[in-house]
Amino acid sequence: MGSFDAVLYDFGGVFTVSPFTAAREGGAELGIEVELAMELCFGPYHEDGDHPWHRLERGEVSLADTRAALVELAAARGHDIDPFSLLSSLSREDTDRPAVVDRARAIRAAGFRTALVTNNVAEFGDAWRAMVPVDELFEAVIDSSSAGVRKPNTRIFQLALDTLGVRAERAVFLDDHPANVAAAAQLGIRGIVVGADRLAAFDELEKLLQD
Repeated sequence: MGSFDAVLYDFGGVFTVSPFTAAREGGAELGIEVELAMELCFGPYHEDGDHPWHRLERGEVSLADTRAALVELAAARGHDIDPFSLLSSLSREDTDRPAVVDRARAIRAAGFRTALVTNNVAEFGDAWRAMVPVDELFEAVIDSSSAGVRKPNTRIFQLALDTLGVRAERAVFLDDHPANVAAAAQLGIRGIVVGADRLAAFDELEKLLQD
């Protein structure tokens, strides 16, 4: 094999439309400034802090309690909304997902070690797992809500590397948030920031894996 042995994938933004894009679109529809819409949903996502969404993704609080806290934070910023409503576009049909799944399946079939490294919500577990053939695509699933650590904390990437038994410099990581890719790079993991064209990110990935 070439320069790499393993591929680590984010879930939202790779196997789904990016939740950050959804928040921006939802904010625009409601007349809320883009960065404020992101903040109302996710807090300072480039950090791993005590924002309700961060605590939710670490499995420290329930979805219901987080929702109530986000509504309260939005009200404090002058918006009488449920920030979860900003994410409504995530329920739309995702026409790219079948192709993304096929390409991820082919990468594993080619002999690369694979893991999912996802900031996620315990209550969403059944729903997201129903979207993709998890066992076909990933040898390991590192879910922040069960691991108790979330991106961009580097410990979550080290957990994935240790689970697969690969060195950081032999791994590639795909994520739609630049701060998460930067955090992985601190360990020596090669990163690809996934944009709106998710298949283009797989083009870049496959080129790397062939080198």
